[in-house]
Amino acid sequence: MDANWDRVFVACVTPYKPNSEEVDEQNLRELLEYFLRFRDKGLGGIVINPEAGDVFYLTREEKQRNVEIAKEEVGEKLPVIAGDFGITTKESVQVALDAKEYGVDGIFIFPPAGAQDVVHAWDPIKYPEVWIDQIKSIDSAVDMPIIVHPVGRFSPEYGIGMPAPFVAKACSEIPNIVGWKMTYNYEGYIRVARELRSLSRHVAILAAPANLFHAVLALDLFDGALTGSLNYSAELMLPHIKAFQEGNYKEAKRIWNAGLGELQEYIYSDMGRLHVRYKVATWLRGLIRGPLMRSPMPKPKPEEMETIKKLLDKAGLETIEENVVRSYLRMLY
Repeated sequence: MDANWDRVFVACVTPYKPNSEEVDEQNLRELLEYFLRFRDKGLGGIVINPEAGDVFYLTREEKQRNVEIAKEEVGEKLPVIAGDFGITTKESVQVALDAKEYGVDGIFIFPPAGAQDVVHAWDPIKYPEVWIDQIKSIDSAVDMPIIVHPVGRFSPEYGIGMPAPFVAKACSEIPNIVGWKMTYNYEGYIRVARELRSLSRHVAILAAPANLFHAVLALDLFDGALTGSLNYSAELMLPHIKAFQEGNYKEAKRIWNAGLGELQEYIYSDMGRLHVRYKVATWLRGLIRGPLMRSPMPKPKPEEMETIKKLLDKAGLETIEENVVRSYLRMLY
């Protein structure tokens, strides 16, 4: 597979059977087939078992099966990156080894979870080894390209992403890190992107919050993307990116201002609802059979479903019928 990681990746949601938390394997295959339609339009890869796909709440066996299905459907047509999460380092290493066994092209890693010492109270600048040691354990076990999902506790400077000093240290000590997902607010994105640009080697700046794409493309701080927003708006996002990259700024502005920008602004307006809204939007597009994530992720609010449908329609994206939405809301509430 091409070693260039300046690509646009979709963080694939995990479909469940209607009114169930059982993975809908057939629907997952259909969703992957849908993504392949965009292979020649700018989509550069698939991330299976990301945060948007409930990686924290899937069993080891479910993660394995999702990876197996992704490789069967996508094959060598696009790179497949596998999300790697486990409560312990040993579990994370095992998940990575499982994914490697199925032939994935890289690993998508998440910070440690559990004790307050490694979550809310952790200072990644003062104690970077908390996560770096775990990444090194995974890297030593699989020796594969790594893309980092650097979510962390909120700060005004960065939003919900790891600070720039941690980014520099991790990338300098772990050469297999090839891409950094930019989970940051605007100010944090700029700081971290410039830190990545200053490294002695190239690490791909992979944009994540789609509400910032127009701005960071204009600033040339965009090597690629890794985002769940491509689940529901690839038809607009990929031409918007292409227009910018080709210098057709008039077309990029037209796409953005015709509804794409407003849609993404709403999706990202409450980060505590982000992944719920991804799933709702993908369901409203008719691409999955239900809008629910796995508990303890919350149910969508009626006003979220109604607002997202209006914004999808306004942007010119095909959606399911209004009576289907109303019927589902009556059943849900």
